[in-house]
Amino acid sequence: MTGHGGVDADEADPVEVGVELLANLEFGSLSVADAVDRIETVTTHPETTRKILDEAERRGVIERESGEVYPQGGAYVSFDSQVIQKEGEFSCRRCGSSLSTGHFVDLDAGELGPFGSSCIRKVTGRE
Repeated sequence: MTGHGGVDADEADPVEVGVELLANLEFGSLSVADAVDRIETVTTHPETTRKILDEAERRGVIERESGEVYPQGGAYVSFDSQVIQKEGEFSCRRCGSSLSTGHFVDLDAGELGPFGSSCIRKVTGRE
């Protein structure tokens, strides 16, 4: 499946997907641990996680100070156009629950998911 950036989810660069996810978080601020929780939906590799945070900061997507992350972009995931629902047998990428409907975030850098209905809201900062 390709996102509107034309990138297959399995071929997407995890750093690009992670940076774009951070750029679209609906938080004024969140702890580094909470930011890492969101990044772990992209990768659980510690070095890649650090690269995502460093690259996001270098590009001005986030600012980090005293253990807090401050998103700078002001962009948000549109649930109408960027969240795609697919029927099937899935496991939530965040919590591992079995799903019959997977929610995927269609980012320019690639598709991220599947997530359950509550985890998609947590990952994007709606909850």
